Amino acid sequence: MNVLGFIPARAGSERVKNKNIRELKGKPLIAYTIEAALNAASINRVVVSTDSQEIASTARQWGAEVPFMRPAEIAGRNSTEMEFFLHALDWFSAHEQYEPDLIVLLYPTSPFRRTKTIDRAVETMMKHQEADSLRSITACTEHPYKMWRIDGDYLKPFVRGEEPNMHTWSYCRLPQVYIQNASIYITKPATLYNKKSPTGDLIVPFVMDAQESIDINTPLDFAFAEMIMEKDLLNEEIAGKSS
Repeated sequence: MNVLGFIPARAGSERVKNKNIRELKGKPLIAYTIEAALNAASINRVVVSTDSQEIASTARQWGAEVPFMRPAEIAGRNSTEMEFFLHALDWFSAHEQYEPDLIVLLYPTSPFRRTKTIDRAVETMMKHQEADSLRSITACTEHPYKMWRIDGDYLKPFVRGEEPNMHTWSYCRLPQVYIQNASIYITKPATLYNKKSPTGDLIVPFVMDAQESIDINTPLDFAFAEMIMEKDLLNEEIAGKSS
């Protein structure tokens, strides 16, 4: 199968300037994802989609392809996965007559994602031929039944449970829920074209642990990630020393 490792990395990050190429323990943040993808046995090709020449240059230095630049109109804060997926597929079709069987979306803000986890995710997707997509998830640390919204002077449940007092229950009594972790999302061109969606209807769950699910978006996230690496709380593979 043709499996594309696809890394979106726009320039206009607002909470951390130049986030995708900011150094984390001596390497640009995006380098961790590029290395993990290049070392994955399941991935045939690694492409970065960016609107930044600086990010493109960094990506090429670490071994990724940057065959095209993403237009500014689909590289803003409100741009969607659907837009940059279709732009890439349209470019490949027009310039290379290439269409992957699977697209493995790897956000560069997940530096602790293991190579072997990427391979396991692709293998999981391949076992579900009928599926439209796969989404990596991790267990929620904050339960939606404990969340509220303010309505005028009073609180109302953000999610209303089957029982009226579920918000008072201990966590162990509540149903297990998960949140997508921006680490490994897999889709098919057919899902994008036919379902007009990156996910479609049949979505394979891929559960990841809390360490690999760390997503870096703020200065505090960077400090936390650096602390983890400095304290050697994660093994050498995750820290990028081996694959």
